[in-house]
Amino acid sequence: MVISKTPLRASFFGGGTDFAPYWENSKIGYGTVVSTSIDMNVYITVNKKFDDLIRVVYAEGELVENVEQVKHNIIREAMKIVGIKNGIEIIYMADIPLSGAGIGLASSSALAVGVLNALHAYKGEYVTPEQLAREACDIEINKLGQRIGIQDQFAVANGGFNQYKFFSDGTVSVTPVWCEKNTFETLKSNLMFFFTGNTRDSRKILSEQTDTIQDKTAMLDDLVLTTNKAVEALHDNNPDFWGRELDRTWEIKKQFAGGVSNPMIDDMYTKAKEAGALGGKILGAGGGGFMMLYVPKDKRAAVKTALSHYRCVDVAFSGEGSRIIFAH
Repeated sequence: MVISKTPLRASFFGGGTDFAPYWENSKIGYGTVVSTSIDMNVYITVNKKFDDLIRVVYAEGELVENVEQVKHNIIREAMKIVGIKNGIEIIYMADIPLSGAGIGLASSSALAVGVLNALHAYKGEYVTPEQLAREACDIEINKLGQRIGIQDQFAVANGGFNQYKFFSDGTVSVTPVWCEKNTFETLKSNLMFFFTGNTRDSRKILSEQTDTIQDKTAMLDDLVLTTNKAVEALHDNNPDFWGRELDRTWEIKKQFAGGVSNPMIDDMYTKAKEAGALGGKILGAGGGGFMMLYVPKDKRAAVKTALSHYRCVDVAFSGEGSRIIFAH
């Protein structure tokens, strides 16, 4: 039996610049994002089955004879990549509802990375975070045709608080974001996360975003420069820069595609700012899921009151990427 544990992630700056049509043609030479893994995880259990059937358990359950019959597309394609055809049980659990796709925390990519990690370990194979991320990208983008970027796969495979750069030649760099401890603690303590209560199918939003990338190059270039400045601001002990720039770049993000925001989200964000939040954003593609806000310590109570109709969720940074927590 093998169990893998893979974190979800929260992304701060640069979303959209991780799409291949941008970083392959960027005049800057790369796309870049800053994100952190968080203390919410996806767990995958893999065990040898007594017979030659395949049993897959998630929000639904499957019992089939061969890999081609597996309905869960990510699990099916992961099995094919690793070369497992039958005689196995795969169980998917998470710290979010299994129907929680579309919450903006990279749950689909965490599932892909976690399944791949568990299946490789089941075969006695060690793979690097980069291989896990690239195989997950292959599944989601190439095999399943999803029009998404590549930040999530690298973020959940590597874990930690990092800046990722996606270069035009296809290479990806992973650089930990370092700053003084007090600055780091201030940043973490000033972040608040609220669940909007809505989930969404991000495919339409992301497809429109992909189709219009060439028309939004100037905005995406701006996001690359902002991401670099955000890292520098922490070096300069200026975490409040993150609050102000989250506000400015949220206005940019809303121009990427229809559906990124909606009247409910706009009202929620306005109330948060009136109560003292410096800025924030909807995590992921937009349209629902989690809202992340940067709120100075003395304004947290007011913001929580202003958004009392929404669930405030304690979210902590995590330093770990996808890993095997049990193997026997």
